[in-house]
Amino acid sequence: MPIIKSAKKAARQAEKRTEHNQQIKKDIKAAVKAFKAKPSAKTLAKAQSEFDKAVKKDLLKKNTASRRKAKLHAILKATKTK
Repeated sequence: MPIIKSAKKAARQAEKRTEHNQQIKKDIKAAVKAFKAKPSAKTLAKAQSEFDKAVKKDLLKKNTASRRKAKLHAILKATKTK
């Protein structure tokens, strides 16, 4: 456990940030799962929005999010052709 006051504050902040980041990641996973269960333009938009939010908050790198969004778009395109 930290003893110094600033270290205690840093530990509290890290805990809050970790909790917040985990919630964003859960939102991404839920949106992707919903999209894969029922691929549609609406669910794709929701999933892409979640990826964009993660990039904005520096949780994911821009290219990682772009690659994952492209993969989801390819899934949607494949289901449209069937």
